[in-house]
Amino acid sequence: MFGRFILLAAMAVGFSAGVSAQVGEHRSELSVGVNGGYVMSNVGFNPSIPQKSLGGISGGLTVRYTCEKYFNSICALVGEVNYTQTGWKEDILTAEDMPVINQVTGLPEEYQRRLNYIQMPLMARMGWGRERKGLQFFCQLGPQLGLFMSDKAKANFDWDKRNTADRIGVQRDATQDSLPIQRKFDYGIVGGLGLEYSHPKVGHFIIEGRYYYGLGDIFNNSKRDYFGRSNLNNIVVKLTYLFDISRTNNPKIK
Repeated sequence: MFGRFILLAAMAVGFSAGVSAQVGEHRSELSVGVNGGYVMSNVGFNPSIPQKSLGGISGGLTVRYTCEKYFNSICALVGEVNYTQTGWKEDILTAEDMPVINQVTGLPEEYQRRLNYIQMPLMARMGWGRERKGLQFFCQLGPQLGLFMSDKAKANFDWDKRNTADRIGVQRDATQDSLPIQRKFDYGIVGGLGLEYSHPKVGHFIIEGRYYYGLGDIFNNSKRDYFGRSNLNNIVVKLTYLFDISRTNNPKIK
């Protein structure tokens, strides 16, 4: 798995150098700015755990270097440093797919665990459309690193007074609720599609839908451990604003 990540990183870093060797229109443009968005996350557990999407926020800094226009494709490299809330929210059900009622509170049992990360994606970007003024459609793909910072659990019941009689499967043991995060380093693949509106005097306004698939796990996964898999999955709706630090001196660029 980690070898696959190294390969993706090498592909993303080598992207800008690779396209500059092609016959195209040279660019050397640096843009920086900020981003923010809403995150819908879950964890891919094995054995599986029924879940709902857990909402959170993400925000940070963005740097983009545009290096080439090859035929109609505008090629760039995008890097970010973000603070991101991820994690999971359990859907605690009986064998009849009904909510499990806590015998003390009389309420359906609810549990969620929010994980806070510093995430650093590095993506190769391809765009089609206007560069200086107007709309541009783009897609981007690359590796992402994550560093676990903290977590916070939230439940409406006492863990030792959960309704084990009506719970089924993994949720009866609830091992995931009491385990600390054992692997602080996360890595995976991130990709997105979006639209950008540019204006030479104002900057670049970007809206994007993005998906992250973790190749690492948050818990240990040896044969002696409870979970064989526990990887992060995120869907992010993101807004970004960039302003240009340097531009290519070419009056033909539109």
